[in-house]
Amino acid sequence: MVAAALAASLLRAAGPPQASISNGVIQARLYLPDAANGYYRATRFDWSGVIASLEFQGHNYFGVWFPRYDPKLHDSITGPVEEYRTGESGLGYDEAKAGGTFIRIGVGLLKKPEEAHFGQFETYEIVDNGKWTVKTSPDAVEFTHQLADPSSGYAYLYKKTVRLAKNQARLIIEHSLKNTGTKTIETNVYNHGFFTIDGTPSGPDFTVKFPFDVKALADLHGLAEVRGKELDYLRELQPGGESVFTQLTGFGDSARDFDFRVENRKTGAGVHVTGDHPLWKINFWSIRTTVCPEDFVEMKIAPGKESHWTIAYDFYVMR
Repeated sequence: MVAAALAASLLRAAGPPQASISNGVIQARLYLPDAANGYYRATRFDWSGVIASLEFQGHNYFGVWFPRYDPKLHDSITGPVEEYRTGESGLGYDEAKAGGTFIRIGVGLLKKPEEAHFGQFETYEIVDNGKWTVKTSPDAVEFTHQLADPSSGYAYLYKKTVRLAKNQARLIIEHSLKNTGTKTIETNVYNHGFFTIDGTPSGPDFTVKFPFDVKALADLHGLAEVRGKELDYLRELQPGGESVFTQLTGFGDSARDFDFRVENRKTGAGVHVTGDHPLWKINFWSIRTTVCPEDFVEMKIAPGKESHWTIAYDFYVMR
């Protein structure tokens, strides 16, 4: 009994699997996918590329923003993480019957319960985690996920590499998704961001900038407003869940508009985010502890075909 208790204590002390990377300019720490001990084991977000912290010139850009941690809670996750959806549900969800299976890309094969509609924030039973392979180097982590659902014909080979550019304050996330099944994969994916720059509360100390005149489709209730190419807070968001949420428009059909900045006026830290695909949609969500422009892209991948896309994060300090 004593030996068992000691072993359990050592396991808890070790914490979830993780890796640290650096290029001499940026230091970052990532959580690694693990079905038994991973930091995140819910079924909403892709398990790969979860960034616990990223430091540049004394500033930290990502960290814990949520009030309660549970590895199987849908949003107990940090850093620029991604969620894949087919329409408003998972891949194959609409065709599956109760008791059947559907896919959440980057997560696994899930069991569909008897329910009226898909629950984006629900944690579903995982039938098959698929096969994860992780390769680490001093300045990069490469994730590979293979998954197949024999009952539906959906299958894929997914790769994501999180790397730091040589001698630059730049983090790059490279993706590829190959359809290895018999059915076309239609999906959209967005990056939630979850910026927690220097722990500053969301409020007038922050601004979000775009290269186009931005419009908010929802009422911002006097908490924030759009001003030309910027979204600004009118006051500090309060504890207890006070939030801003809206879909944003104004972008065109070119990848040039996949371009935004989040700046912390108080500490001077900023990040410039760009992508190599046209935006499909942009949402903006924020509570007191995090600022989240959500950049969506959409793809349709025929059997045997493969899609590639990249997002870059350039970190800087305003003088």
